[in-house]
Amino acid sequence: MKKMIEKFLEGKGALITGGASGFGRGAAYAFAERGADVVIIDINEELLEETAKKVADKTGKKVIPIVCDVAKSDQVEAMAKQAFRELDNIYILFNNAGIGIAYGKNICRVREEQWDKIMSVNLKGQWLVAKSLWRKMKAQKFDDEMLSGRIICNASLAGIKLNPKLPTYSITKVGVIALAKLLAKTLAPYITVNSIAPGFHVTGIYLNKVEVVETILREEGIQIPLNRIGTVEDIVDLVVFLASPASTYITGQCIPVGGGLANF
Repeated sequence: MKKMIEKFLEGKGALITGGASGFGRGAAYAFAERGADVVIIDINEELLEETAKKVADKTGKKVIPIVCDVAKSDQVEAMAKQAFRELDNIYILFNNAGIGIAYGKNICRVREEQWDKIMSVNLKGQWLVAKSLWRKMKAQKFDDEMLSGRIICNASLAGIKLNPKLPTYSITKVGVIALAKLLAKTLAPYITVNSIAPGFHVTGIYLNKVEVVETILREEGIQIPLNRIGTVEDIVDLVVFLASPASTYITGQCIPVGGGLANF
């Protein structure tokens, strides 16, 4: 039996950074299927255009691709202006863009240029995008609810359980969790802000194949309590929940999605 999808996002807009692939692409499909028009942001223009066309063709919703480097403030400001021109509103921001560096490099061996690059995308980028949107999001009014917007920041279990083999990445994700909490306090009661903390999922950064994830888990002696590797759908389901009427009283939280790994 085909699952019925509630169209609770009709009349609302969503903006997704890192929207060309992985969690971002999954969220674009999910938001559009629930009625939202969507802006997707990425630096990979070819993949961005492909994703936008596929999501629009499948859902019949407006899907606008905008090429933008979230680490560059001038590009982010231009992107925000274009996004609000294209959509009537931006109800959801999924702050998802991120990069990783080679697994296994300890904190004392990280080069300055590596540090600067990952900090600028993973942490500064999320701050810049939220900073460019919050005023207009806060001022929005919707007839069907009290909130004017939702922000969901993609962190990581590495921000909860610091991973010494992903030191710079871990530090950026600690920062993302803190950023979301501070935004939640600042933007209440108008906008809810939460972060999510994925564990080992097959996605588009460095964990791009099941075999890669399995090798890391085996070498590190990590046993996921639920005994499986995470999927894009596991994350998207949570993101949809945090954008839904069911989560209007949840803000300032970091929710782990790691099959139980956060507890051990």
